[in-house]
Amino acid sequence: MTTPTPVPLPAPAPLLTRGGWSAFAFALIAVCAVAPALNLLVPAGSAFHLSDYAVALLGKIMCYAICALAMDLIWGYTGILSLGHGLFFALGGYVMGMYLMRQIGRDGNYKSDLPDFMVFLDWKELPWHWAFSDSFAATLVLVALVPGAVAFVFGYFAFRSRIKGVYFSIITQAMTFAAMLLFFRNETGFGGNNGFTDFKRILGQPLATQNMRMLLFVLTGLALLGFFLMGRWLVRSKFGRVLQAIRDAESRVMFSGYSPLPYKLTIWTVSAMMCGVAGALYVPQVGIINPGEMSAANSIEIAVWAAVGGRATLIGPIVGAFLVNGAKSWLTVTAPEFWLYFLGALFIAVTLFLPQGVVGLLRSPGGWRGRIAKALRKEGGAAR
Repeated sequence: MTTPTPVPLPAPAPLLTRGGWSAFAFALIAVCAVAPALNLLVPAGSAFHLSDYAVALLGKIMCYAICALAMDLIWGYTGILSLGHGLFFALGGYVMGMYLMRQIGRDGNYKSDLPDFMVFLDWKELPWHWAFSDSFAATLVLVALVPGAVAFVFGYFAFRSRIKGVYFSIITQAMTFAAMLLFFRNETGFGGNNGFTDFKRILGQPLATQNMRMLLFVLTGLALLGFFLMGRWLVRSKFGRVLQAIRDAESRVMFSGYSPLPYKLTIWTVSAMMCGVAGALYVPQVGIINPGEMSAANSIEIAVWAAVGGRATLIGPIVGAFLVNGAKSWLTVTAPEFWLYFLGALFIAVTLFLPQGVVGLLRSPGGWRGRIAKALRKEGGAAR
């Protein structure tokens, strides 16, 4: 009996191309060396000085970019549109906020070991869910574990019931809205409408210093770059190929012998944990966390960032987060009344003319003029 000839398998593709690694190295140097030098070493009067405001703004946008990257993993590569990722972002922020509130100690207005809002409400002791809030090590674990656990429980029942499409999007938004109403209540121990603020220290070191702000900026940049590499590794693995097959034809995946449930549940949980880490990095840089972070608008904006930059590209949602939030920072100062109109018009324009987003446009051989002309011809033909 002849031995069957083995079928040669294609060699695994590299994680990044040579140009990709060059761009990654450039971004790493910019985050870890160039930005700190421009902020800490260049005099404030110089044209090359990076102001503290710019550092805080860029740090905040990098946190948003992590959320957009997480959205791309579930929407761009798995076909699951979530309108509730703001909840996971806020949960990570609240876990970090609880630790920062404990770090205030007796420096609060009431000179008590309890946070000021608890003293105001005449609480005598910390609630049970504040048990590990004085431990930085436990906080680092919980900023990912809490959002991940909530996402796992929710995703298990939703995916097991085969809820998908617009129905899944609606219940994720309902979940986020319900959580926001819960966190608004004073008796839950999360600061009610005001949330947590007036942070003073982290690991015993003052937060309101230039060096600490830059350290948080660098850590946020490293987290973003690390999550980008992790995302590349995931989508280029067998696991990632199954996710894309589920996105394109879930029924065929089931007929091929794969159960979509563990794949969808895994990437859903990982995506939520990424948002939790982003929220934990966001809070000490911004200085506040409240239930407003769970609003429906915030979760919708995360989807807008991914759509504008380009889904299923990984780099696209990062670009989209920087473009949209950069425009938001400028417009909310120069013309605040037009910001929401601009956001709506941008989303409509991307839907009509740039279905692959900004990055998809740059990659297309026809360029942006050809794509827009083609879309206009299509719309004109449909009208006739």
